[in-house]
Amino acid sequence: MHELTERVSRWFAWLAGAVVLFGCALPISIDVISRAAIGRTLVESFEISGYALAACIGLGMGYTVTSRANVRVDILTARLPRSMRIAVDLGASLALALLAVAFAYYTLDVLIESWKLDARSVSTLRVPLILPQSIWWVGFVWFATVACLTPVFALIRIFARDLDGAEALISNPDLEGEMKESGIITGEPSP
Repeated sequence: MHELTERVSRWFAWLAGAVVLFGCALPISIDVISRAAIGRTLVESFEISGYALAACIGLGMGYTVTSRANVRVDILTARLPRSMRIAVDLGASLALALLAVAFAYYTLDVLIESWKLDARSVSTLRVPLILPQSIWWVGFVWFATVACLTPVFALIRIFARDLDGAEALISNPDLEGEMKESGIITGEPSP
């Protein structure tokens, strides 16, 4: 199940990259070229790129959890005994899950309000705000799902006495671990 959440999160992260590429870079390029060629913009690149950025953030949050890329200052926890460090990491993982659920809940509230009001952008595009907000909300729902499943998976591994597996899910890797994960070092001795 954990592998499935990683795969879906990676797919959403790729989708987020495509959204940024085509939702930001393409409209901005069109606007820059049209300003140079005809003296005015053809698309509302500022508005579209704002929607793309919001979608990218929402869609990329789940990947941040599965790849353990969220920022945590672990200067104190790194010095704790392993069992206490795992307990603190589990607490941090649960706090992240609570925050993710709150984000999903409140983005749904915004989405429902936009739908009730038939809210539209104030630009010439008059985009129904429910469209970009739906993508944003789907990303936050996935973020909440992954953030809630991660401590559950970690607890299952803790109860199975697989502390290495639990740490691999919820702990920040040390510098050497990060270098191995990124492929900088392969674990083989250098010549």
